[in-house]
Amino acid sequence: MARKGLMKNEEAYQGEAGECFMSVVVPAFNEEKRLSGMLEEAVEYLQATYGHHGTKSKSSSNGSLQASGQQGDPRRGWEIIVVSDGSTDKTVQTALYFAKTHQSNKHATQHGPWNEALRHGNIPSGSIRVVQLEKNRGKGGAVTHGMRHARGTYVVFADADGASKFEDLGKLVVGCEKAKDKQGRAVGVGSRAHMVGTEAVVKRSLLRNTLMRAFHLLIRTLTTPITAHIKDTQCGFKLFSRPSLPYIIPYMHCEGWIFDVEMLMLAEIAEIPMIEVPVGWKEVVGSKLNVVKDSIGMALGLAMLRVGWGIGIYKRD
Repeated sequence: MARKGLMKNEEAYQGEAGECFMSVVVPAFNEEKRLSGMLEEAVEYLQATYGHHGTKSKSSSNGSLQASGQQGDPRRGWEIIVVSDGSTDKTVQTALYFAKTHQSNKHATQHGPWNEALRHGNIPSGSIRVVQLEKNRGKGGAVTHGMRHARGTYVVFADADGASKFEDLGKLVVGCEKAKDKQGRAVGVGSRAHMVGTEAVVKRSLLRNTLMRAFHLLIRTLTTPITAHIKDTQCGFKLFSRPSLPYIIPYMHCEGWIFDVEMLMLAEIAEIPMIEVPVGWKEVVGSKLNVVKDSIGMALGLAMLRVGWGIGIYKRD
């Protein structure tokens, strides 16, 4: 309609308002062993921070109110969207079982019988949704699919291994609140750059650290100016304000490991403010990353991104 002159171009990017404050998209491929622990941490934080608790939104520049979702938005609550990326194990059953027991047992027993808890409003003010992709699309494909269906004022994607600390999500919200433009657009990039030289990174193998440095060099060489200066593009903890999504998600092409960079480049071309925020992170066993094979794939993906950028694939009307 915008191309035909039936509506203003900027109106084409206006989506519906969020139905809750925070959406968490979790891409999961064969994560039956690690998923429950991550969900437990996520739900505990989300309920404590973004649960209704009978409170109303307040208008303030106070950082704690921004972090807890009380800044300028009357909607409260949260949701988790687990996207099983063609898993062949019990990832889906694990997520559904956790959702069932989380809703019916934990909070009800804390506040008495279920009906009594319901009357007193002590049940979780969030939901857990599970999406099952029939075929494995890759992490980028799973994240993109989940973000298309997110209902939050803010949408974050987080790895199923629980490597990122959910307590740092508030920092990303505060950063986005301060950085967002007149349209309410902002992207918060969780960063582990401050951990370089710490024990968590030093313990990695020499090969992995060498490939990591080579990849960062390629990022600086092949990506666009603002993206090239982001110190950590690959941390699986990125937050998007809802108005920024129509400028990014419909234009995604990458479904593999390099999708993070494509998201940031799309945000850059749309002139969406991006802020890099230090977050806590820990190494978790069971990574699906094949260091050599996937590093080569990521390098080729970066090259393809640069070629696509050069020939105008990402050019907007």
